[in-house]
Amino acid sequence: MGDVGDIDLGRQRHPKWHHGPEMRPYLRVANVFEDRIDTTDLKEMDFSGVFEQYRLQPGDVLLNEGQSPHLVGRPALYRGEPADMAFTNSLIRFQANSGLLPEWALLVFRRHMHFGRFLREARITTNIAHLSAVRLKAVEIPVPPTEEQRRIVEVFGEREARLNAIEAKVVRAQGDLERLKSAVMAAAATGLLTSARGRVPGKIANSPGVADGVLSDTAPGWVWRRLDEIAEVVGGVSKDAKRQSDETWPEVPYLRVANAQRAQLDLSHVASIRVPRKTLDKLRLQEGDILMAEGGDRDKLGRGWIWEKQLDECIHQNHLFRARIEGEATHPKLLSWYANSAARRWFEGNGKQSVNLASISISKVKKLPVPIPPLGEKEDLVRSGEQALRRVAFLAERCRRALTDLAYLRRSLLQEAFSGNLVPQNPDDEHAEELLKRIRVERETAEAERKAARRAARVAQRAEGQPPRSPQRKQRKASSSARATQPPPPHRDAPAFNGEQTALPLEFSS
Repeated sequence: MGDVGDIDLGRQRHPKWHHGPEMRPYLRVANVFEDRIDTTDLKEMDFSGVFEQYRLQPGDVLLNEGQSPHLVGRPALYRGEPADMAFTNSLIRFQANSGLLPEWALLVFRRHMHFGRFLREARITTNIAHLSAVRLKAVEIPVPPTEEQRRIVEVFGEREARLNAIEAKVVRAQGDLERLKSAVMAAAATGLLTSARGRVPGKIANSPGVADGVLSDTAPGWVWRRLDEIAEVVGGVSKDAKRQSDETWPEVPYLRVANAQRAQLDLSHVASIRVPRKTLDKLRLQEGDILMAEGGDRDKLGRGWIWEKQLDECIHQNHLFRARIEGEATHPKLLSWYANSAARRWFEGNGKQSVNLASISISKVKKLPVPIPPLGEKEDLVRSGEQALRRVAFLAERCRRALTDLAYLRRSLLQEAFSGNLVPQNPDDEHAEELLKRIRVERETAEAERKAARRAARVAQRAEGQPPRSPQRKQRKASSSARATQPPPPHRDAPAFNGEQTALPLEFSS
């Protein structure tokens, strides 16, 4: 890549540049996604005297220097919008030479990211992979004739656009199914899923300290009660970090907010905690207990699901509430369906917001209005609700599989773009070797011009009476620069591109 384009890092951020006379917006890793630049959250920095050095030009390809291992080198093409934009050293800029299309380079970089080529050149620290500009220069890039690059990019774009359109429809279907799931849960929890007897407005006496708003309609014969009238509501355990090494305390699994998803429990990772025996006896979960989130994002307050004794013994942390229904007032699923659907407005309205998190107190949760079915109907309502939700879950799974298939199709399309089979080759195109010779001449010419400009600058400094640099200093600088720009040898496991479109060497006889 270093033979067919210029590669450099952006400006390093520093507190002293947070303010200054030439504040400019810049791009960082958080702005650069695959083939997409997100400018909704731009930061600014003072670029006094150096803006032109870090100014982005249309056609610059930006790669994430530091990212999670499977996303290191994630690239996007800067197309000039917004204008007058700079970039930081969390990004690497690739500027293609004449004859190498930026769109083609972007396609190559996307393939390198998806097939792990960048990862093999990266250094990994604490689950973050770092790709240096020096090592990037030594990574191979296939160089077909310019017109063939153009044809491949155009055909790839057309096919990927079709995949994008399908993906957008699937994602919209997923959103529709989430709303349908919420509607089914609300209808089952209020009796409207199966009732043919009409509906009646929800009504309950006001309670101090909470704002109920408009309650959901229910089927005839339903009544409303406060949660603490039908269930025991308790908070969970707070972690005592000082006593976690005390082996006299029993160690048990405990559920956190991350485990309490909407209308389901995620038990893929359950942490353990040491607690006194009396705390374990008090908070031990029983089958049918309902868990509800106390804190998090505002729209996630109250979310959770039912404990169905998935583990022999388990408790819950203080950021989850546990509601245990007393008697036969309602079914745990009806109550939890309601909490995860129609009651979401109530939780959001009665929660309080801090700087970054929302929360709701246990005293308010105890006042949650709950719809209560007529005697003898709850089991039929649960069966009807489960049947309808299974249909929704079936369609949601089909959508999930469709997105997985689309991801595989994209990888296959990227592979096909570099196999020589995506578009036909044209014998009238300029030969790739001629293109590479022309690039080499242009780079040598540009380097000669830069040297001439540096010599002119030194002459001007002498004319102004500024002392020239000492030979020893210039020698040290040249030696350091040579070491910094010396590319590493190609990775011995680096795969060659299959097919006819392979990287060509840039060694030509003079």
